Amino acid sequence: MLYRAFFYDAHPYLDRGHLPVSNRAIHYAKTEQAKFRLALHDTLKHMPNMAVRLGEVRRDPDSLWELKPAVLRDLRKQTREFSALTDADYRPTFRQKAVDMRIGLDIASIALKRQASIIILVAGDSDFVPAAKLARREGITFVLDPLWHQVNKNLHEHIDGLYSGFPKPPPRNTQPIEQE
Repeated sequence: MLYRAFFYDAHPYLDRGHLPVSNRAIHYAKTEQAKFRLALHDTLKHMPNMAVRLGEVRRDPDSLWELKPAVLRDLRKQTREFSALTDADYRPTFRQKAVDMRIGLDIASIALKRQASIIILVAGDSDFVPAAKLARREGITFVLDPLWHQVNKNLHEHIDGLYSGFPKPPPRNTQPIEQE
């Protein structure tokens, strides 16, 4: 029997900003990604046995944009000139905060209260060694679906099963940021 499904994410960034080269205004709340995330969170909050845990997104005012890796590589190889860069060569530097902490606290709480016998964590990183170790010490079976990412060897030794329940997605095309 399902105790509860948990969905972890961060609120979308909803402030305004400016593109790095053209300096055109961006209203992040009007982007398709922000609209999608807000609708997704709202839908999930109304589902039975679903808990939505949201962190926040921040931007460092000293580093609002970073060059995309391929662009940086081209600049280093001198196959592109810095003066030829466009807005599309940069990506915004959003940072999720407090999401991993919420996951770890929920795993610990469920394990210590013995609210489940199996925890299945679907995550693309391996920051959960302490939580996985605690759950297993408390007799919980801990299964990881790494979303096709490599599993850190430190985490691999603290899980009871590795399973990928989702088909591997094709490579993503990045969409340009919408502007006002």
